Amino acid sequence: MSESTTYLELSQESGGAHKFYEVSVSGTEVAVRYGRIGAAGQAQRSTFPTAEKAQAAAAKKIGEKVRKGYAPAVRGQRAARPVTRRQVASAPSTARAVAPVLWRFRTGSAAFGIHVDADRCWVGNQNGDVHTLGHDGEVLARYQLPAGVKCLVADDFWIYAGCDDGSVYDLSSKLPFAAYDIAPDVDIFWLDIREGILHVADRDGGLTVIDHEDEYQWSRRSSGSAAWMVRRDDRAVHHGHSRGVTTYAADGSRELWHTPTQGAVLFGWQEDASVYAGTDRRVVQRLAKKDGAIEATYACDTVVYSCATAPGGRYVFAGDSASSVYCFAADGTRLWKLGTGGGSALSMQYLDEKLYMVTTDGSLVCVDASDAAVAAARAGTVPVARDVKSAAALPTYTPSATVQTVMATAASGIVVECVQESGRLRMHVVSDGFEPSWNVQFPRHIRRPGTRYVVDGLAPASGGFYRVRGEIRQLV
Repeated sequence: MSESTTYLELSQESGGAHKFYEVSVSGTEVAVRYGRIGAAGQAQRSTFPTAEKAQAAAAKKIGEKVRKGYAPAVRGQRAARPVTRRQVASAPSTARAVAPVLWRFRTGSAAFGIHVDADRCWVGNQNGDVHTLGHDGEVLARYQLPAGVKCLVADDFWIYAGCDDGSVYDLSSKLPFAAYDIAPDVDIFWLDIREGILHVADRDGGLTVIDHEDEYQWSRRSSGSAAWMVRRDDRAVHHGHSRGVTTYAADGSRELWHTPTQGAVLFGWQEDASVYAGTDRRVVQRLAKKDGAIEATYACDTVVYSCATAPGGRYVFAGDSASSVYCFAADGTRLWKLGTGGGSALSMQYLDEKLYMVTTDGSLVCVDASDAAVAAARAGTVPVARDVKSAAALPTYTPSATVQTVMATAASGIVVECVQESGRLRMHVVSDGFEPSWNVQFPRHIRRPGTRYVVDGLAPASGGFYRVRGEIRQLV
C-alpha cells in the first residue's frame, strides 16, 4: 500500500497568517489536517475508488496551497504564535459601600465568559474551565476546554465558547465538540451567533462571518483595531472597536453607519432598538440602531470593562477598572455605585433583579440588584456572601475526537448520514418526516463518507438546515 505525507506551513510576520496544512495518502484514503501552527487542528478524510485517484486528489490539494504561498516545512520547528489576552488591571473600589453579594464561586483564573438563562449560569475562564451553576450557586457540571475562554454566547438552546485556540466549542450536549474553526490568522476577541451564523470580532479590528457549515461567508475590516464588541440582530451586525461602532447589513452587503465613540470600545450590549458601548474613556454610550445617533451617555469614574441592561434598557449597569459596579436610569442619571467585593467585572448579565458578574479574580458573583437590597447596602447592611465550593465528585467533560458507537438495531433517535457532494462532506437526514435536501450542522472532525449517525433530536433553522440537539452516536 502506497503511503505519503506532505506537510506545509504559511507564516507571515507582523501578525499575519500562521497556519499549517498536512496531506496524507494511504492507499485509497486521503487525510487532511489543517489549523494554527502548534495546535492539533481540524481533520478530514476522503476515500477514492483507486489509489491513483487518491494520489491525484492529494496532489491537487497540495498544489492549491503552494500557489497560495504555503511551503514545505518540518513539523515542530516553528513555534505556535502566542494568542492575545486582554490586559486588564483592577484597582480597589472607591465606592463607599459594597454590593449585596448573595454568593460567589471562585473559578481559579480571570474570567471573561458568562451566560445566564432561565435555568442556569455559565462561566468560562482563562484556564479553559467552564462551569455551569444553578441560580442558587450550586455547581452542576464542569467542562475542560483546550485553551482559555474568551467569551460564552447562546443561540436559543445552544451554548458556545470561543477559545484562544481559534475554535468555538458547542457545550449544549454532554461532551463538548469543536463546532467552528476560525481562520488560523484570526485572533478571536468576541463572538455573537444567530441561527447558526457565527460572527467573530478580532484583534485587528476585523469582522468575520461563518455559516452553519463552518464555511466563510463574508468579512470586513474596520477603521480601528481591538474589536471587543460584536452584536447581531435581525437586520444588522454591530461591530465595536478602537474607533467606535460600525454597523453592517446582516448579509455584509454594505455599511449602514459608523459612529465614533468617546474612547475605544471595550464591551458591547444590545436591546431591541439600541446598542451600548462601554469605553476606555469612562463612559457607556447608547446608540440608536437605526442610524447610530448617540442617545445617552452613562458616566463612570474609571475605564469601563463591561456593561449590561435590565429588559428594555430600564436600567443600565457598568463595571469599571476599579472594582466598582454602577447602575443608571435610562436617561443617564447615576442611581448608585457599589464595590464588587472582589475584582473588576469583565462581563455581566442581569436577570430577575440579580446581576451576575465575572471578575478579574476569577469569580462568578451573584448580586441582589433589587431596590430594597441596594438601599440596604448603601446604608451599610449587606448579606454574608456564601462562598460556593466546587463539587469534587462532579465529572469533567472534555472535547473528544470520537463518538460512542451503537448497534443500528439497538439505536433510538433520528438517523443522519454523511455524504460527499462536490468534494465536500455533508450531512443529510435519513429518517422519515424531515426535509432530505437540508444539510445538518454537524461536527466536521467526526464526518466520514457513507457513515450513519443517530442523534437525539433535530431543530430546523431559518436558513434551511437542521441543528442537532442532544447526543451524537455512530451507527455500526
